[in-house]
Amino acid sequence: MKLAIPKERRDGETRVAASPETVKKLTALGFDVVVEAGAGLASSVSDAQFQEAGASIAADAAATMGDADVIFKVRGPDADEISKMKRGAFLAAMLNPLQSKETNDALAAAGVTSFAMELMPRITRAQSMDVLSSQSNLAGYKAVIDAAELFTRAFPMMMTAAGTVAPARVFVMGAGVAGLQAIATAKRLGAVVSATDVRAAAAEQVESLGGKFVMVEPDEGDTGETAGGYAKEMSEDYKKRQAALVAETIAKQDIVITTALIPGRPAPVLVTEEMVKSMKPGSIIVDLAVEAGGNCPLSKPGEIVEVNGVKIMGHRNVPGRLADDASSLYAKNLLNFITPLVDKETGALAIDWEDEIITGTLISKDGQVVHPALKEGAA
Repeated sequence: MKLAIPKERRDGETRVAASPETVKKLTALGFDVVVEAGAGLASSVSDAQFQEAGASIAADAAATMGDADVIFKVRGPDADEISKMKRGAFLAAMLNPLQSKETNDALAAAGVTSFAMELMPRITRAQSMDVLSSQSNLAGYKAVIDAAELFTRAFPMMMTAAGTVAPARVFVMGAGVAGLQAIATAKRLGAVVSATDVRAAAAEQVESLGGKFVMVEPDEGDTGETAGGYAKEMSEDYKKRQAALVAETIAKQDIVITTALIPGRPAPVLVTEEMVKSMKPGSIIVDLAVEAGGNCPLSKPGEIVEVNGVKIMGHRNVPGRLADDASSLYAKNLLNFITPLVDKETGALAIDWEDEIITGTLISKDGQVVHPALKEGAA
């Protein structure tokens, strides 16, 4: 079977869906791996390195994907890329299916069997396939590093003969994978860290990393999370109470990092314009949800804006700002996803269509959009 790794064509995408390490393992599984020329350059992987690992290099997207049985990508394909895929091809990528109906329909119409890696169920045996965790982990780290670069003070307390430098105060909003890594990174740099999350269960994780947990009491019987372990949208009363506490907390912070996302919905507003105005000049806000609408209404995708002396960072594709590691981890997620689907004796794909990993990620099959959340009338 031919497995294709095309070059990413979305603006600002620096990652690639394979690494020399995963190419070796994919080849050992029986795949003929074909990489499009230059696909790994933005992730510091040359064509020669892919060739040394066992891949062949194709000149363009058509030669790479045209007769491929399996296609690995980072971002979902555009119409031109879909037109180059054969009917029956197996595609695994971050498809953003809840906001990309046109792409879902186009993949179905083209007869492509597509899987959205970001919909991977949060179950134990799928942890090594969880692209949201691998990429968010890097995003949380990079958010702190980006903030530190823009911040005009030091992070740790410093005792000098000339006086004492007070530590930076960092407030992390959302204690998922990105938030927890941001907490850990800020603590390593010497900051005083606090964090908030709608999920009461996050308190123990925040405190285990040395952060102070800030949270109002949830509505009775409400855990703040979905059955899948994600943060959910809370009641209006909860939002008002939480906003009041957050407003009081934010005014004392030097750096605020927001990470809150709700699958399939615009990002919730956590930091209002009034809260921004309450912050000290020189403070920093890093909005990791900017591409989903933003946790701060003043943030702008791809820009750093300044409001009353407060800088608001809205970098796109934050994991891609660490392209080498992001690509390596994502490539391993894909390898771990495909490996159980390959019959060891025949080398062919042997997919259990009832497996919850498959049903959770499968978007299109046999000319139809099949994911329950995407069907007509789905809530």
